[in-house]
Amino acid sequence: MVYVGSIGLSIPPYHLGQEEIKHLMKSIFKSRKMDRLLPVFDNAKVNRRQFVVDKQWIENVHSFSEANERYFSYAKDLSIEAIDQCLANSTHLNGSMPYEAIDMVMFISSTGIATPSVDVHLLNERPFREDIVRMPLWGLGCAGGAMGLARATDWLKHHKDKTALVICCELCSLTFQKEDESTSNIVGTALFGDGVAATLMIGEHSPYRNLLQKNKLKINDSCSYTKKNSTNVMGWDVTKNGLEVIFSKKIPRLVSTLWKKHVADFLHEKGTSANHLSAIIAHPGGRKVLEEMEKAFSIDEKMLKHSYGVLKDHGNMSSATVIYVLKRWLEESIGKSFSGKQGILSALGPGFSSELLLMEWIES
Repeated sequence: MVYVGSIGLSIPPYHLGQEEIKHLMKSIFKSRKMDRLLPVFDNAKVNRRQFVVDKQWIENVHSFSEANERYFSYAKDLSIEAIDQCLANSTHLNGSMPYEAIDMVMFISSTGIATPSVDVHLLNERPFREDIVRMPLWGLGCAGGAMGLARATDWLKHHKDKTALVICCELCSLTFQKEDESTSNIVGTALFGDGVAATLMIGEHSPYRNLLQKNKLKINDSCSYTKKNSTNVMGWDVTKNGLEVIFSKKIPRLVSTLWKKHVADFLHEKGTSANHLSAIIAHPGGRKVLEEMEKAFSIDEKMLKHSYGVLKDHGNMSSATVIYVLKRWLEESIGKSFSGKQGILSALGPGFSSELLLMEWIES
């Protein structure tokens, strides 16, 4: 048994409305293809997004080196902000969690690179212990948040008296390619934003269980699936200019086939079904992805309300997005009778892969 203790977010400083972004992209991409794709911005169910750079930066061409330098600087500062908020979140915890009490740190990102990995620099900024276990994960894309929680759960099931901190940091704006007029890149500009999230996870026998609220959210199990020969569905094309997005129009169709079967098989194995779920904590890959999820199991839209809400307010922030959704579900349950209710956390990513976690609220 592993508990979700607290979540902290860091919101980048530049807030742009979807209409403003649409006009900005129209001024950058002047091809006929852009005129044909403009409705994507209107139909994305995204109202606003946040970025670490302003419009002027986006309007200019930048080298991979320049973009990555900015990535490192912003990733460090925003991650520290999310960590600080997470460990001192009085809404989620009964007291502050000491930095020295963190036994494992996991840093997840796919939008920039650093060696040593960014987590090392975070450890230098706060009084974490020197014997802390590190687990940096790169290249998981939109599935990274769910995979990070799943792998941290696996670790805590074998180290039941320990704690873990999972950090998802995605600065998608820094991967923008002004000279790439591919459909994937243009569609990506209608969806992707920047965001950082930190999640505290607590093992079953940890002495810090007393910090948990009376209404606790535990992770029961997880399940992974990777479809063979599907590497062209989602990911990066690494070029001399940087990271160019691969974003296939097949993704919504894979929800109705691959994802539906994965969810049904996993829940059947656990002795339950989609009809018994009270929450779908889904990564909002886009409007069409969420709509296909609704159709797959005849899900009431209110079950995905927080996924739609995060998409509307922040766009798709790759790995961090599902943690934003989880935070909203966690806060909805505070002070309410959620005991015994189950939810499934889900994210799809490069591979093409699907990650699922079965979660349950308990009172004690």
